[in-house]
Amino acid sequence: MTTLNKNVLSMRKTLVTLVAAVGMLAVTSPALASGGAHHPRSGGFSFEGPFGTFDQGQLQRGYKVYREVCAACHSMNLMHFRNLGEAGGPFYDPHAASPAENRYVKALAAQIQVPDIDTETGESIMRDATPADAFPAPYPNATAAAAGNGGAAPPDLSVMAKARHGGANYIYSLLSGYEEAPAGLQIRPGQNYNPYMAGDMTPFWNGEGHAPAGGFIAMPPPLSAGMVTYDDDAPETVDQYAKDVGAFIAWASDPRATERKQAGLGVMIFLFLFAGLTYASYRRIWKGVAH
Repeated sequence: MTTLNKNVLSMRKTLVTLVAAVGMLAVTSPALASGGAHHPRSGGFSFEGPFGTFDQGQLQRGYKVYREVCAACHSMNLMHFRNLGEAGGPFYDPHAASPAENRYVKALAAQIQVPDIDTETGESIMRDATPADAFPAPYPNATAAAAGNGGAAPPDLSVMAKARHGGANYIYSLLSGYEEAPAGLQIRPGQNYNPYMAGDMTPFWNGEGHAPAGGFIAMPPPLSAGMVTYDDDAPETVDQYAKDVGAFIAWASDPRATERKQAGLGVMIFLFLFAGLTYASYRRIWKGVAH
């Protein structure tokens, strides 16, 4: 047998082995994926799609839910108070000279105390926040955050909508989707069952049939009806709270989303017109010329 034939035979054997391995993986993958989370429900957000925009009223409500509920455990380290007054933001005012001069932003910041150093004595003090300040973190460091939450530090929410598949829909579904654990599911102390949380319940399932979808989450249900008072006529329900804070976190994760969509639309219109002019020029230049 020639060297060429040996090489061809070796390649064929390798190909057969790879095909067999892929086939086995395809057969076993459903078992590995058992107990996956439910697909996020749609929140019907106004900013979805190529032409969607944020609802400023919803962003304002979402900020209120974050500030009064979520901020007790979750930080937003990439957000500053002035961001709230930027174009497209929840408290944007076209009449303000700048986001830092926005009267609403100044008032909101002044409600929050932030740590600082006294310039005369050098001692640590607490003062009213200004638009230039970042959102204060609820804990001084990750160790303290974990110690105050059963060993699991609450994640930062600055870009949470981009960090999770489903974005705002995932946040909305998770916050409003807590359920009683199915009979036969062993829940560990300090854990809560949520069908939208990624996980595998197989090791903890003693019931009949397949393990339920979902996973364990250390955070107990954070929302309850009537816990946040809205300034408009929006319903004060868990479902509405979850939608509003999901929208706010989505905006915080990508504050320039509306601007990018508008710029993209303008570029598409320009390219369409340019293509039309190019084609018309082509027809005019080469008119009557055989080619």
